[in-house]
Amino acid sequence: MPMDFAAHNEEQAAVWAAYQAGKPTRVPMTLGISSRYTIFNPVANPEGYDFEDFFTKPEAMYRHLLRKQYYIKHYLPYDQPMGLPEQWTVGVDLQNSYEALWFGCPLHFRPGQVPDTTPILDEDNKRRLFDRGVPDPFEGWLGRAWEYLEQFQEWAKDDEFEGRPVVASGVPGCGTDGIFTIACALMDPTALMLQLYTDPDFVHELLDYITEAVTARIVAYRKRLGIPLESKATGMADDAIQMLSPAHYREFVLPYHKRLVERFGAEGPNSIHLCGDATRHFKTIRDELKVMSFDTGFPVDHGWLREELGPEVTIYGGPHVELVLRGPVEAIVAETRRILGSGIMAGGKFVLREGNNLAPFTPPEHVRAMYEACREFGGY
Repeated sequence: MPMDFAAHNEEQAAVWAAYQAGKPTRVPMTLGISSRYTIFNPVANPEGYDFEDFFTKPEAMYRHLLRKQYYIKHYLPYDQPMGLPEQWTVGVDLQNSYEALWFGCPLHFRPGQVPDTTPILDEDNKRRLFDRGVPDPFEGWLGRAWEYLEQFQEWAKDDEFEGRPVVASGVPGCGTDGIFTIACALMDPTALMLQLYTDPDFVHELLDYITEAVTARIVAYRKRLGIPLESKATGMADDAIQMLSPAHYREFVLPYHKRLVERFGAEGPNSIHLCGDATRHFKTIRDELKVMSFDTGFPVDHGWLREELGPEVTIYGGPHVELVLRGPVEAIVAETRRILGSGIMAGGKFVLREGNNLAPFTPPEHVRAMYEACREFGGY
């Protein structure tokens, strides 16, 4: 898209600097962009890779991740540096399947979809994982991820893309998509929810097992990467808690979230990503887990959430991804303006983004409309 990258880069740097200094000039805008956005886009994926190629052929993953970054930096305007960077960074991407794969769930590919896994636990075999013990942090698909990273690093030594050097860094598994979310991948979610009533001791046993395993894996990865084993603050996610009542969240999941925070973010401030309708849990999470930054999804009442959490809490959120995908432009602009005027900007700790994760086939023009609305109506 026609754009003065130098002027844009100067503006976005100033916006972020002011925001981080606690003296924002306007709301910054960011985007969540999965590889699914570019895999299904022939402009960003001229090789025509599908997700089976992406997962099973390390060169396809490596090459496409470079294409993805180029596309984002040249087609999608928001508060990020645009144009050619000083260098490209490529890390292994196993989407949101990596933890279920690590626990032994089978992987499957469906046309037009991201890779997914099938649950392996049911009423008859629900304790099978306890007998096996905590999986080796470097086995299965996560072991393959480390092999991919080593291959990426070898390729990157002498590689350039669009005249810029490439650095290979990053594997999945250094954090977690969530203790309860993993449980819902291991056992059919409906069956798991029934277990809350029929066998609550099993649910605690399962979540305890998952927490122990995830903690051991994160520690092992930090050791291998040379990262300090102790940390004062951490980030986490757990989208599946949107299915729980506040009482069930406190009873079944909060104790295990606390264990993760005590291990990796005891001082805080911590951050959390929660898609879906989970805002009823946010105050508990703020108070019990020292979380001061919430990355939200949909639905969210932004004005109410700001009142609920107060002006000192950072909130990420914005228009529904379906609106940003379908438009029309006028509706995207109107919704962006409505959110910005809801009271969410009070305190200067709001970051606009799509709610949540840019949908495949979203036109760049729709992203630009949201960004221009942010620039017009998001000033302090």
